[in-house]
Amino acid sequence: MGSKNVQKLKGKKQRAIYLHHLVRDMEALEIMIQQGLIEKSPVRIGAEQEFCIVDPEFLPNNNSLDVLKEINDRHFTTEIGNYNLEINSDPLPLDNDCFSLLHHELDLLVEKAKNAAQKSGSRIILTGILPTIAPKHTTLDSMTAVDRYFVLNDAAKKYRGQDFSIHIKGVDEVTMLHDSVMLEGCNTSFQMHLQIDPDEFVDMFNWSQAITGPVLAACCNSPLLFGKELWSETRIALFTQSVDVRTNSFLLNENQPRVSFESKWQTGSILDVFKDNIARFRSILTAEFEDDSVDLLKKGEIPKLKALCLHNGTVYRWNRACYGVGGSKPHLRIECRYIPSGPTVIDQIANFAFWVGLMKGRPEKYKEIHRMMDFKEVKSNFLAAARYGLAVQFHWDGKLYTGRQVLSEIFLPMAKEGLKKSGISENDIDKYLSVIQNRINTHNGSEWISKSYRNLLTTKKPDAALQVLTANMYLNQESNKPVSEWEVLSPDAMSQFNITKRVHHVMSTDIFSVEEIDSIELVAHMMKWKNIHHMPVIKGDKELVGILSWNDVSQLFENGKATNASVRSLMKTDLITIDQDSRVDDAKVLMEKHKIHSLPVVRDSKLVGILTSNDL
Repeated sequence: MGSKNVQKLKGKKQRAIYLHHLVRDMEALEIMIQQGLIEKSPVRIGAEQEFCIVDPEFLPNNNSLDVLKEINDRHFTTEIGNYNLEINSDPLPLDNDCFSLLHHELDLLVEKAKNAAQKSGSRIILTGILPTIAPKHTTLDSMTAVDRYFVLNDAAKKYRGQDFSIHIKGVDEVTMLHDSVMLEGCNTSFQMHLQIDPDEFVDMFNWSQAITGPVLAACCNSPLLFGKELWSETRIALFTQSVDVRTNSFLLNENQPRVSFESKWQTGSILDVFKDNIARFRSILTAEFEDDSVDLLKKGEIPKLKALCLHNGTVYRWNRACYGVGGSKPHLRIECRYIPSGPTVIDQIANFAFWVGLMKGRPEKYKEIHRMMDFKEVKSNFLAAARYGLAVQFHWDGKLYTGRQVLSEIFLPMAKEGLKKSGISENDIDKYLSVIQNRINTHNGSEWISKSYRNLLTTKKPDAALQVLTANMYLNQESNKPVSEWEVLSPDAMSQFNITKRVHHVMSTDIFSVEEIDSIELVAHMMKWKNIHHMPVIKGDKELVGILSWNDVSQLFENGKATNASVRSLMKTDLITIDQDSRVDDAKVLMEKHKIHSLPVVRDSKLVGILTSNDL
């Protein structure tokens, strides 16, 4: 967010002070551009590596602050989820073996994180969305205990005025209301930065938009959320909705969400990009401001444009314009935000080299891409890539291509030329672009996860399959082989780790339920049709209020007394239930003690599953 010490923007006076500094920052940026103070060379690259911390059973582990303290390195910082951390790489000049150097640096820093996490029994996983993350990990209890995250949450909730609404439909579907921005914590990305000449910024920004679809298709890695198979890159849909502060009743006024792909080509200069953001998105945070940016320039000092960076940090474009100061020199860069973390460091460096190669290798014919393609066509390519990954079809240069075809025939050769023009070594070019080519020939991360998960579901319940999937993902990452070389998991694959078998691993979640007012006649037929021996009775939002057994229902039905009877008259309300995180051994003991063959599984009095003796 540009500043660690932020507060919610409130009151006329505070708003006036903040907006004054925001306007002065824009004036200062314009002066720096006019006077040629913005650094143009050498061109530098940099990256932000987000990662997940998991416990010995590959579930999210809320100990990021302890791990961060143990790491004790300036390259590391917190994220909103207390099971995530972020690495900020050192900037490197774009030349020769810079990608190998970045690869080496990230390897060392990730290894440092692994060693620190290991001391508390934790492990590190690189992935866009951790397969084992569940709704219970997205409450405020899992928010990192750092003030700025709670400030952001409060400001976003106040501005929206109602719960956040999530609806993502793919092969499966997720629909939910959530009372905080913590769903953002499900997303883990690998953010790539490329320094841009201010004179070329808008042209290069438009080009970065044009290539998003093909780049994303090659890099998808996040098909699962809460055990549901959704988009090939589900992060795109989830992040867009998780911090959407627009009130639903105003969705028709065509305001863009704060996470967006934008809706048009940019024109003018970099100043117009920032102006559009300021005009379109209301400021929701502020901080302490000591100096006036224009006054600092007059004194010969370079301002950090704190107010502008703070505002810019709350507008989450998938390609974001950024201002920064390094070594007392101001620069501009494009931040590519749509690439997921993982599945290995070499995969990520390959993604980076591919993107930079395309950015620097734009053929002359595409210099005015905004005159060649309708922006909606570009946006459509991006969304299609997020949904379908390498199985997508793209519109490009007036033709229709398959995802694999357009990557192999057009974009990989283009990226190779761009890296050559940038002075990148042949070794780095061949090493990293071959990783992309091998993915096109086999599978990307999303395809590996989807195929493996589907196989596992043929022999396991969803939660057990997710833990086995994540455990094997970890083992593959430790091998340092790119994902194209990972063997898809077979149905009988298991975890090599000692994972305690819990109720949620074996319970049934595809269950039928009835309400108190339903007729016994209908319920009896339902139980007979579906071979159900125990029928839970719920009310409202899945609150469990009773249970029916087939023995009781069948006797009433056979005696001809079911026609007028209701569920309420026959259900048992003295319930014996169990929590989904209880051990399977404890469930067995409970069933034997009470001589029952079925246990409703509840969380906060709400039904989440059924455990039967057959499941055990």
